[in-house]
Amino acid sequence: MGHNLNFNVTTGRYSFFSVKEIAWHNLGQIVTDYTTSAEAFKHAGLDYEVVKSPLYTIGNDLIQAGQDLETADTQLTVPNYFANVRNDNNTVLGVVGKDYHIVQNRDAFSFFDAIVGGEDGILYETAGALGNGERIFITAKLPGYIRVGNGDDVTEKYLFLTTSHDGSGSITAAFTPIRIVCRNTLNASLKNMTNVVRIKHTSGAKQRLEDAHKVMGLANTLSHQLESIFNEWSTIRVKNEEVKKLIQLALCPNKETFDLLKKGAYDELSTNFKNMVEDAFAYAMVNDTQQMDTTKGTLFGAYNAVTGYYQNVRNYKDDEAKLQSIVMGGTAQNRAQKAFELCSGFAKNDSGIFLMN
Repeated sequence: MGHNLNFNVTTGRYSFFSVKEIAWHNLGQIVTDYTTSAEAFKHAGLDYEVVKSPLYTIGNDLIQAGQDLETADTQLTVPNYFANVRNDNNTVLGVVGKDYHIVQNRDAFSFFDAIVGGEDGILYETAGALGNGERIFITAKLPGYIRVGNGDDVTEKYLFLTTSHDGSGSITAAFTPIRIVCRNTLNASLKNMTNVVRIKHTSGAKQRLEDAHKVMGLANTLSHQLESIFNEWSTIRVKNEEVKKLIQLALCPNKETFDLLKKGAYDELSTNFKNMVEDAFAYAMVNDTQQMDTTKGTLFGAYNAVTGYYQNVRNYKDDEAKLQSIVMGGTAQNRAQKAFELCSGFAKNDSGIFLMN
């Protein structure tokens, strides 16, 4: 299976670092202690800059004359477009417009430092570059925890940031709680809120600083509300058949499958879908993390059955695919959000049945 981590031929190292945890096919630099942003920046091999370089082409007369494009002397400037180029190896990372504002890798770390007012408050856990270095990502742990039950079930608060240098999207920062006992990524956004902030590459430094504080405010608000919700869910009892129903609805991929579930036509469901449901249900019933006071036979445990399935059971073709699915708006994140909405509805209804809506 591929990994798509950037390999820097100049240094002979992969552009990735992680604290303690071995990941990404055992590649990159593993450090034993949390580092400063400057150290994380270097460990991850992100200490290169990106510059906008003019684009050129050749005249139509030379093309029609059949001249070799690579040896043609006459150059025409391509107006309003530029190539983003790495300054350390001259690799072209993408083509962008004149209004595109480069956010240097160093700026991404500065953005994180600004969120909590300095390096002492945030712990950089992973960072790296993909492809030729056109896309980078950072995960960092925030101070404090979300505590469920008597305090033994603890969720750490993380921020995830990704940005690209190829013009393919905005800077994205997401608040992502992670349950320590099983490393479940508990993606959930509350009503009228989102756990993601997107920042355009046309934004200036002042706007990015304002957005940094917006992300921190979002994280604080979400963590306080989620702690209250998860604690409530840990006291609500659910039956095994209700857990399975939640899993079926949360993992439901399309309207056709939903209609079959609604009329109880389980024999007509696809084998792939039924296998996913059975794997998630088995996780819910037997995994050690599902036998805690906060999870065994509770609504919080039912929710964790879905997030835990995608985090700990489901197979992915590579680490990047898992990252995309769980954190960056992919299938797992969408299914986790569906599970969150279903559990919220169950808690309000207290009817003993997950509604088919």
